[in-house]
Parts: sequence; C-alpha cells; structure tokens
Amino acid sequence: MNWRLVAIPVTLVPILAIAVQFDIGIDDIFAVGLWPFLGAVGLVMAKITLQGIKFAYIARTYIGKSFDSIKMLTGVRMGSEFIKFTTPMFIGAEFVVIYYLHKKKVKTSQAMWVAILDIVTEVFAAGILSVIAGIVALVNGAYVMGVVVLGTSIPLTGLWLALFFLSSKRTFQTPRVIAQLLIKIFKKKGTEVVDQANNWMSEVCDMSRNNLHTPKAKKTFVVSLSASMVSWILYGISFMIIAFGTGYLVGVFDSIMAVMGANAIGNLPITVGGSGLAEFGVVAFLTNADIFNLEISGYSDIWKSVIGWRVATYYVPIAITWFLLVKLALSKYKDKANTGDTSDLSENNMPNH
Repeated sequence: MNWRLVAIPVTLVPILAIAVQFDIGIDDIFAVGLWPFLGAVGLVMAKITLQGIKFAYIARTYIGKSFDSIKMLTGVRMGSEFIKFTTPMFIGAEFVVIYYLHKKKVKTSQAMWVAILDIVTEVFAAGILSVIAGIVALVNGAYVMGVVVLGTSIPLTGLWLALFFLSSKRTFQTPRVIAQLLIKIFKKKGTEVVDQANNWMSEVCDMSRNNLHTPKAKKTFVVSLSASMVSWILYGISFMIIAFGTGYLVGVFDSIMAVMGANAIGNLPITVGGSGLAEFGVVAFLTNADIFNLEISGYSDIWKSVIGWRVATYYVPIAITWFLLVKLALSKYKDKANTGDTSDLSENNMPNH
C-alpha cells in the first residue's frame, strides 16, 4: 500500500503544471463555489456507491444471499476504487474484491467470475458512452480528440467483451510466452503459479459455459450493465455542476460526452490515474482543440471548472475509498457465526438457472 500513497502526490504534478501554464490560482479554484463542489462530490460518490451495489447484486446472485451483507459488499467494492485511482489504466479493483471474497471462503473461481462480470459490465457501459463521445468529437471537427478516444475505447472494450463471451466456448490458459518466462525465472515456483492460474482460468471458463447463456445470467448482465450506464452518466453530469459554479454553462449531453471522452483518454497507461490526460481531454472536447496542444488558452472558466472538477471527483473520493479499503476490504476476517451460513458457497450449491 505504501507505493500507492506515494502515487497520490505524483498525480498532483500535472495539476500543478496546468495551474502554472494557465495562471490558475487558489482563488480561481475556490471560485467554483461550495455547493457546486459538494454537488460534484455527491454525484461521483453516488456513482461509486452504485458500482458497489451492483457488485453486491452480482455476488449475492452467484454466491448466495447469506454469505455477506449488501452493505458490506457495497463498501468493499467502493474501497476497491482506490486501487483504480492510483494505477495506470484504472485497473486493480478486481484483485481487491477477489481477495476479499477469498477471505470469506468463496472459491477462487467463483470470486473471479463475480469480479469479471462486474468489470465487464463496467467497461462495456463506459465503452459505449466513450465511443459515442468519439463520434461526436469527429462530427464536431475535433479529429485528433475523436481518433484518440475511439482508438482507446474500441480496442479496450472489444478485448474485454471478446474474452468474456469467448470464455463460454473455449478454455483460456496462461499465454505460452508468459508461462515460459515465469518458469524460466522462478523454476518450480513459477511452474506452480502457472499451473494454479491455468486451473483457475479453466474453472472460470467452466462456470461461463454453465451460466453465461442462462436466463438468470442474461438478466444479471442486463441489470448490471444498466446500473453501470447510470453510474457513468452521473459521473458525466458532475462536470456540468462544477462548471455552473464558474459561470461556464455546458449542457448535460456535452458534459457527459466530454467526461467520457476524457475518461477514455485517461485509460492510456501514461500517468497515474489519468492525471493530466483527463483534464486536457475535457477541455479539448469542449473547445474542439487538439488534445496534444499544450497552448490551449483563452478558456479560463473551463480550466477553473476542470481543476475544480478533478479535485471533487478524484482527490476527495481517493480519501473516502482509501478509508473503506483499509477498514473493510483489507481488514482481518474472523469466521464468526454472524457471517452467515457458508454452506452454499460450493459449486454444487450455486443457484439453479
């Protein structure tokens, strides 16, 4: 965890550079106003909470309703967002929830299946909105912005969906190059790791074959995808709320498109948490400017809004999700009676579809 605490101040570097480049001071950031700032914080926390509820819904559907509470599962999933905030490409949350479910004595294959269904619906919803944003950017003449957004969102979304749906038709194993490298470096330990990973992936693919095409699985996917779509829309609206405080008026649709376009750009594995990329992405989308042009100027209200939005939707949630991560997901688990009956955690007691 220590390296992620170091990563947080690293994300401040692009913000400070932007502030210096465009002569934005503390007073300019405070000009956003308290209520718009709190409104944006409320919307992004509503997004993260909805993600947590969605995860709880998936977990209780495929593992059983008695193994853990909705409140606990929601809090754990919210806490896992801290990992996404402090890694390139917003990855890592799935490992936290798998670790937590494993602590609760859930089979690894089941935990992986739940985490995969959660992240696939999340990526798919974001991908749909980002592709629309890329198309809108192209239509409006922001060609560089549009190409970058589409070039990022389409391959990432397509890869996740392909792997997810193909898992019901074939059994994936560790890529040969990676497996050979691990075995060569770590010898016996590497062989054990590869064998264990292959076993888990085989079990996940078996679960996919047994569950993916059932009515209940289709319902779970649609409900989860819908929840993810709503959560991303809430995130998109957060910029409009912040912008209102600085006097820069932007509509709901444009706000959502700008934020989702910026989110796609932030997925590029260049900076921690997409810091700097997301800010330039929003401005580039709203001004039809070249995202790689560091001389964007004359839009002081937009820059004030963007920095205020970044603080409200990134740095404030970092503190909240870190607290939830430490207190819930990474806390020591004691197998007490009030944790519920774990007898339905076996493969044979999975809900019938």
